Amino acid sequence: MAEGGPLRGIRIVEMVGIGPAPFAAMILADLGAEIIRIDRPAPSGNGIPRAPRFDLVARGRRAVALDLKRPEAVACVLDLVENADALIEGFRPGVMERLGLGPEPCRARNPRLVYGRLTGWGQDGPLARTAGHDLNYLALTGVLDMIGREDGPPVPPLNLVADYAGGSLMLVAGLLAALVNAQRTGEGQVVDAAMVDGVALLGTAMTGLRAAGLHDGPRGTNILDGGAPYYDVYPCADGKYLSVAPIEARFRAVFLEGLGFDPAGFPDMDDKSVWPDARRLIGARLAERPRDEWCAIFEGREACVAPVLTLGEAPGHPHNAARGTHVSVGGIVQPAPAPRFERTPPPLPEPPEDHPGADGAALLKEWGVEAARVESLIETGALGAQR
Repeated sequence: MAEGGPLRGIRIVEMVGIGPAPFAAMILADLGAEIIRIDRPAPSGNGIPRAPRFDLVARGRRAVALDLKRPEAVACVLDLVENADALIEGFRPGVMERLGLGPEPCRARNPRLVYGRLTGWGQDGPLARTAGHDLNYLALTGVLDMIGREDGPPVPPLNLVADYAGGSLMLVAGLLAALVNAQRTGEGQVVDAAMVDGVALLGTAMTGLRAAGLHDGPRGTNILDGGAPYYDVYPCADGKYLSVAPIEARFRAVFLEGLGFDPAGFPDMDDKSVWPDARRLIGARLAERPRDEWCAIFEGREACVAPVLTLGEAPGHPHNAARGTHVSVGGIVQPAPAPRFERTPPPLPEPPEDHPGADGAALLKEWGVEAARVESLIETGALGAQR
């Protein structure tokens, strides 16, 4: 077993931003990549303010605070790029070019560099330079319109779908593919990850179901959007919720038996016309007992039932605890690195820095910048401490 993670030995320069780009970098760091964060000398004011220790997606990396308005700081970043495998940036199109750190100068220094760009709208197109957030990108794909209750408005699914699934995870997949190609060919390339593209891709299966006429009703009236009585969440006697998802007939039978119904005499839920009656019967029965009592009844049964846990409850669930799905890092319980690796398990991530950039001088030296050059950066004010 080789510890250190499957990406041990990979070096990445991360241009610090907000949201999905840092999360992509966190995943790569969790998997063993060594990442140096290029931070600002002062907070940008973007994002949700919080103490650094609670910015959990900053875990596993160390930062250096460089004033990129100064040419010597830009030159320092190019030196770091020369010895890196990849770069990650999540700014609007044109920002890195204005800084003198666009793909061309970076690849001139390092032809094998994989240059990862993550935006909402992409590097081109009519909206490319327009401001936006997760919900806006999600809205443009048609996916947001599918999420919500019948006769109600679309419901924001936190910022998980566009920012992190359509953005971060797609960037990680693109970077890893490009790194494999660079190792094989010696040539890097730009990876343009747009959240609007990623979310559209996530909707591929639903697009097929719609084309087949299997998911073409208004939102909240279809099988997978809470329209079906066997695919929804129900309140229990204590106000807590149970997720119910026995889509297949054999699982539905087990579920109904657990509720105390005779499956043969229950309304046939393959017939959409009986869905309101079936929902009423199921809802009334689940409202008779507390959530955890229902969980005990269904334990060991293939009924496709699970409790709707809070974030506080989730780490203590026996299954999550047995798998080590959560870990304590810096005194904060949080999700563990995923997925799991048989031969190259990654170590427990380091917590976010309390003072990002405070040891930037030492970090630059570790990345091969000469001591005299570092002292010059300090003297000119190009290198500082972020907070």
